[in-house]
Amino acid sequence: MQSIVVVSSRSEWLHNLPGVEVVEARAYLTEEKYSELRGIRVFNLCRSYRYQSTGYYVSLLAAARGQKPLPAVSTIQDLKNQAVIRNYNEELDELIQSSLKSLQSDEFILSIYFGHNLARKYERLAGRLFRLFPAPFLRVQFWRKQNRWMIRALNAISAGEVPEEHREFAALTTTEYFKKGRVASFKRSVPRYDLAILWNPDEANPPSDQEALEKFKKSAESLGFYTEFLTREDYGRLAEFDALFIRETTAVNHHTYRFARKAVGEGLVVMDDPLSILRCTNKVYLAELLNRYRIRTPRTMIGHRYNLDQIRTSLGFPVILKQPDSSFSQGVVKAEDEESLKSCAESILLKSDLFIAQEFFPTDYDWRVGILNRRAIYVCKYFMASGHWQVMEKDGKGGHNYGDVECVPVERAPEEVVRTALRAANLIGDGLYGVDLKFASGKAYVIEVNDNPSIDGGCEDEVLGDDLYKQIMQEFLRRIQERTEGKRSYAVEE
Repeated sequence: MQSIVVVSSRSEWLHNLPGVEVVEARAYLTEEKYSELRGIRVFNLCRSYRYQSTGYYVSLLAAARGQKPLPAVSTIQDLKNQAVIRNYNEELDELIQSSLKSLQSDEFILSIYFGHNLARKYERLAGRLFRLFPAPFLRVQFWRKQNRWMIRALNAISAGEVPEEHREFAALTTTEYFKKGRVASFKRSVPRYDLAILWNPDEANPPSDQEALEKFKKSAESLGFYTEFLTREDYGRLAEFDALFIRETTAVNHHTYRFARKAVGEGLVVMDDPLSILRCTNKVYLAELLNRYRIRTPRTMIGHRYNLDQIRTSLGFPVILKQPDSSFSQGVVKAEDEESLKSCAESILLKSDLFIAQEFFPTDYDWRVGILNRRAIYVCKYFMASGHWQVMEKDGKGGHNYGDVECVPVERAPEEVVRTALRAANLIGDGLYGVDLKFASGKAYVIEVNDNPSIDGGCEDEVLGDDLYKQIMQEFLRRIQERTEGKRSYAVEE
């Protein structure tokens, strides 16, 4: 038995579905055989999810038993939180307006069964809401105010609350859900743990290309993980997993940070963890941190609208200006003279009250040291784009030109480069980082620490090949096992 449906009382229409094993809530909560099951999916269709009700305890104890409840307790709480619903209402606004625009009434109820609705025209909206609030059966109340549709209430419903005229459709979607995807995969073999990889299929410069993503997936599965790629719409599903690997460019005021925060709250192992995102994605913070611990950098100043003259006299020209949350060479500009310094600074100051000013330190290439859990795992030379002062150059047509990448074995890289990179990364944490450095006259200078380093097929894996991906997945496995064993040890001590 790899998946079960838990109900308050037996519903004949659900009980008779092929491949669906139905268990009454009292039995699930009290019988020892259910508490000992591991790696199973628990579909909670109880009558009520009210705090400390039977339905609430089904999801709560499923999580405590190492099972995967749907809905998770976090989803149950989100459904009760009007602030959360209002936030999603804003994100969904365009889809809500386009889906409901033809309705004549000012109120509408949408029934969602495993992400589907009887009417095909509401399919996209139903699927999106299910991914945000993953509960088997949902009922959403909309109302129109000042000619705009908004969510008034969003509730998970039990099997017994499904209207008679909807039951055939609900039975069909339930059966189909059990046949496909993760539920079916458990029948072939039971993965030890579940890994979510967050990515954005439309991102112009993602931290990993398709080849690398597939290698991550293959390596994870070789270690016994069930692996699934998630997008920003799958925020509500995080409780289904044991670990989250973020392979989308991160930022604090961004869904990647919200994913990391929620994942940590759900007890997942996370890379990038939210603290690393917070520390690495702001170059002002990094500049202060590196200065505090006397880690060598190019001459650097924190700029603001009142010290442009000091930047000119202290750093000279050309000078590099960096938007605090810049990434992939974007938001980084070179000011050649006083006029361009003022112009570039004013542009950055529209977005941030502070910025980074740094001396221009020309080299043919930058060093990148990839670090995982305080250990260097790869080293690369990133050459400047031809005729340009950065690794990446925009070509004016929306495209990008990149310099070459050359990987070298860690043991053959300059010792000072690796040592300095480790010192810098260790100030951030024990996650996965990419430290960029300049190296001249036997001295290493840290440019920045990236919490979401590029790992592309044929580039960063040039030396280690598939073993690079496996090392990262093995670290996820180690952390999950360490956390699991830690919980077991604590339970024994208690």
